[in-house]
Amino acid sequence: MPVGIEAWITQIPPVTRAWLALSVLTSVAVQCQVVTPLQLYFSYKAAFTNFQPWRVATNFFYFGALSLDFVFHMFFFMRYSRMLEESSFANKKADYVWLLILSSLMLLILSPLVNLPFLSSPLAFVPIYLWSRRHPSTPISLFGLITITAPYLPLALVALAWVLNGTWRAAAGDLLGCAVGHVSWFMRDVWSREMIGGPTVFSDAPDLLKRLLGEL
Repeated sequence: MPVGIEAWITQIPPVTRAWLALSVLTSVAVQCQVVTPLQLYFSYKAAFTNFQPWRVATNFFYFGALSLDFVFHMFFFMRYSRMLEESSFANKKADYVWLLILSSLMLLILSPLVNLPFLSSPLAFVPIYLWSRRHPSTPISLFGLITITAPYLPLALVALAWVLNGTWRAAAGDLLGCAVGHVSWFMRDVWSREMIGGPTVFSDAPDLLKRLLGEL
């Protein structure tokens, strides 16, 4: 591996780096026909009735075939997940993993509403949405064409995904991710801080997870 690429990879925070690596490896494995999407997608029947529990996790790492849409999601997911992990979750990787776990559970519960076999894109919108709400005055330039403030970023990306895919289904999944991101933001930044006045199970990772990740 070239030194420049290796240095760039090591600069990515650990949770974002692991998530990115698993997502890229999953799509490459499908592209090389090591596995098929049919072995990775989520359904309650396949996961729990047919005893294939790995589908609960694998559906969050497959962003589709290697394509322009794949690059689009990888770029924005990695950019804003990295920025969120380096700011709000600096030295708090257990809390960031806990955010993703809770968001994943919400997406699994809500998935029948949109009938999506893969929830990778909706989950990727959670850190994007949370970052945008925590940096409301930050200007964002989209490909040098238009400039918006951060709170409008998730909806702009939803519209762009719709244009790239040409179908409402892609937008439905991303909108579901925005909805879960909004709930996560509310429970962490509004409920925990302003209404409770301190950490709750929705904002702080359990001690067991912190121990597993070496933070206790």
